[in-house]
Amino acid sequence: MRYGIVILPEDRWPLARAKWRLAEEFGFDHAWTHDHLMWRWLREEPWFGCLPTLTAAAAVTSRIGLGTLVATPEYRHPVTFAKEMMTLDDISSGRLLCGLGSGAGGHDERVLGNPPLTPRQRHGRFEEFVELTDRLLRSPETDYQGSWYTARGAQMRPGCLQRPRVPLVLAAAGPRSMRLAARYADIWLTNGTPGRFDALPYQQALPLLRRQSAAVEDACAETGRDPATLRRMLVTGSTTGGVLASAAAFDDAAGLLAEAGFTDLVVNWPRDSHPYKGEMAVLERVAEKLRRYSGPPAPPTPPAPDSSRRSAPPHHTPEHV
Repeated sequence: MRYGIVILPEDRWPLARAKWRLAEEFGFDHAWTHDHLMWRWLREEPWFGCLPTLTAAAAVTSRIGLGTLVATPEYRHPVTFAKEMMTLDDISSGRLLCGLGSGAGGHDERVLGNPPLTPRQRHGRFEEFVELTDRLLRSPETDYQGSWYTARGAQMRPGCLQRPRVPLVLAAAGPRSMRLAARYADIWLTNGTPGRFDALPYQQALPLLRRQSAAVEDACAETGRDPATLRRMLVTGSTTGGVLASAAAFDDAAGLLAEAGFTDLVVNWPRDSHPYKGEMAVLERVAEKLRRYSGPPAPPTPPAPDSSRRSAPPHHTPEHV
């Protein structure tokens, strides 16, 4: 099992810097921040940009993986986004994890004056976003013409430090999006029940998580992929709760999730108030366990298949991601 932590981009950098450094010192394998212009529970509170935050975090850490949780097409274009991912992968010395999701509407979509999309339209746009992002991150030059996106001679030089590209982490809850993850993702991501925001205790969420894990295996079978090449990550906090109630709860949840086939468990930095209200003392006790029992790094996960069936450079994924 690998462990991650979410640090909301809500603090001015002197305070945020200390959190990112501590996340690495605590022994977490990866750390994430949300990629939104505004977030549902903190609409009128301080909120900083995801990619500048990760860039700054890369400069004050040296080991921990760094990820977007998650970037969406709601205000990003694959060409400019892929260029930023390539750059951040270089700045972080190959520690970047590219988290992607379809988006769910709301402020990030409305703020630019875009018309609301149907679920079918939103997923169709996401499929193109993932396909084009994958191509861009693999290739020095890309031409693409789709229903949602166009790229003409898009240059990506010198390319990602990680080969054949930055690992893609795809959020997927339904059959169609799981098939997309099976085709393109290095890590499948779930947070439990889609659209739920009252943090069902992890023991109660476990049956659903087991079904989702099994559904991802089915999606891999449909696409001809070995399920063992796809890591499975649960992000707790918003829909799956109780994992940071105590150090013992953390251990219990990690064991149950490993039995269900999950490879990565992500918690949230405790806050003084909703959301993610919790005690820093619990996180510190969890960190003691992570530092004490961390063994040799887990072997890198084999890369997602190259859906375009082009030849690609030899794969290299740093052990820490």
